[in-house]
Amino acid sequence: MYAIILTGGKQLKVEVGQKVYVEKLNVEAGTDYTFNDVLLISDKNVVTGNPTIKGATVVAKVEKQGLGKKIHVYKYKAKTTYHKHIGHRQPYTCLTITSINSK
Repeated sequence: MYAIILTGGKQLKVEVGQKVYVEKLNVEAGTDYTFNDVLLISDKNVVTGNPTIKGATVVAKVEKQGLGKKIHVYKYKAKTTYHKHIGHRQPYTCLTITSINSK
């Protein structure tokens, strides 16, 4: 059984017991988070929403909050002595899917 959820402007395919990394959610580690934007649920038959399935939820346990690997951005323009170095670490939330509930 799997579901497709919408979080952080992205669609994710999730299954029970799976560990996923999503855009940062404002919740504490160790708590449960419920996704109400479920686009598709598939077990023996496929149920799709228009755009979401009413009453369907996906419950996940928040494992940790963190920052991703540093990305280095280097800007350079020739013959003008313009050099700019920027680093960025994207915040994320690590979740473990505990249950998928249809209607």
